[in-house]
Amino acid sequence: MYLLGYDIGSSSVKGSVVDAQTGKTVAFASFPSHEAIIISKKAGWAEQEPSMWWDNLKLVTGQLLQSVNAADIGAIGISYQMHGLVCIDKDRQVLRPSIIWCDSRAVPYGQKALEALGEPWCLEHLLNSPGNFTAAKLAWVKENEPQLYKRIWKIMLPGDYIAMRLTDTVCTTVSGLSEGIFWDFKADKPSDRLLNYFGFDESVLPPCQPTFGVQGTLSRTAAAELGLKEGTPVTYRAGDQPNNALSLNVFNPGEIASTAGTSGVVYGVIDQVNHDPLSRVNTFAHVNHTAATPRLGVLLCINGTGILNSWLRRNVALSNTSYPQMNDMAETVPIGADGISILPFGNGAERLLGNEDRGCSIHGLNFNLHGRPQIMRAAQEGIVFSFQYGIEIMERMGLRVNKIHAGRANMFLSKVFRDTLAGVSGATIELYDTEGSAGAAKGAGMGVGIYKDNTEAFSTLERLAVITPDRQEEYRAAYEKWKSYINQ
Repeated sequence: MYLLGYDIGSSSVKGSVVDAQTGKTVAFASFPSHEAIIISKKAGWAEQEPSMWWDNLKLVTGQLLQSVNAADIGAIGISYQMHGLVCIDKDRQVLRPSIIWCDSRAVPYGQKALEALGEPWCLEHLLNSPGNFTAAKLAWVKENEPQLYKRIWKIMLPGDYIAMRLTDTVCTTVSGLSEGIFWDFKADKPSDRLLNYFGFDESVLPPCQPTFGVQGTLSRTAAAELGLKEGTPVTYRAGDQPNNALSLNVFNPGEIASTAGTSGVVYGVIDQVNHDPLSRVNTFAHVNHTAATPRLGVLLCINGTGILNSWLRRNVALSNTSYPQMNDMAETVPIGADGISILPFGNGAERLLGNEDRGCSIHGLNFNLHGRPQIMRAAQEGIVFSFQYGIEIMERMGLRVNKIHAGRANMFLSKVFRDTLAGVSGATIELYDTEGSAGAAKGAGMGVGIYKDNTEAFSTLERLAVITPDRQEEYRAAYEKWKSYINQ
């Protein structure tokens, strides 16, 4: 039997078919080949047409079915870009382009809600400021597009929309409602107080289904469009960061998943309903959360991560220098980058810094001593040190950091990056061969009962490398120096 997983990203839609018995990916596809279009009619706006996700999903499915028989696919799982807003009417037609995760127009609406509802209440019940999340995006629509708002029957996250197209069933999950900042963790239901403040009727929210379990079956229409078997169950759904954690077998308190692409993420699991009093990290229901057995994902996002490395490649490195060559340069320089510290916050406001936009800054640069290698190392250390700064916040929330799981990709390909993170955090880093859509496929296997638990589902997950902490005093000294520049 095979399992099919989709990953609905803002850049592309990816799909994987996994052999349920061996756990190996037997087919993978991604569309479009170029980065998907993001509509930006005004500064700070970011929208996508949900129909584009579906069109790319059809192309992905067509390619996957060149390798496997549709009749052998036993379940489907979905991973998706978080925090987006899809609005549909009673005929299940999309009313406007989706306002996606990186759209910032709703910030003032979230801030007003925080002030009106009270920061203590928001953090204790919602575990987050309403911020720029889905609820605040809907508030923007309500005020700025009132006639369209009146036509809304249900709102959905991007993954909910894809599930609806697959199954003709409209539903969501507790994890999804928590990422939209609709979920009251103390009441264990959608927040009456938040809904009343914004003037939303609760009926606009889809009913909840478990993250793992049959959420619907493939409709005749969808089966015909995709070439899949009618009745195939959709049995798993999660946002991309919880799903990335699932893909790396991060389910239990103290376990951490990390990625370092354009932005950088540290996602740790805690077993208590808790929050950062300054709201510098976000807390959402993890894929295995229940009220009886809390499992919360604490999410740290650093906007200025791989984008700093790519900026250096374009503007500082010599022409045609590759990322591996930049990594090699960084390795020639000792810990601490010969005295250079870089604060990598040059990609907009950072939640870690109280939503301030401080920009990137370089400290200790000496024109007579330093060159490209020192800058390359300082940049990688600066990114890791920003991770550690956030990890310390997470530790104060009750997270105990012993092990970090990551895919061997992007900045985790750099030895300097890996060694610095292990050395400064004191955690062992384990690198795995995995991908988000493959994780969604295994999540589907858990949801349909092929695997009894995550241990069985990920027993074949291939560990590629283990990095243990070393030279911790040197890394900590460099980190403390870096940290001294944060409050200057």
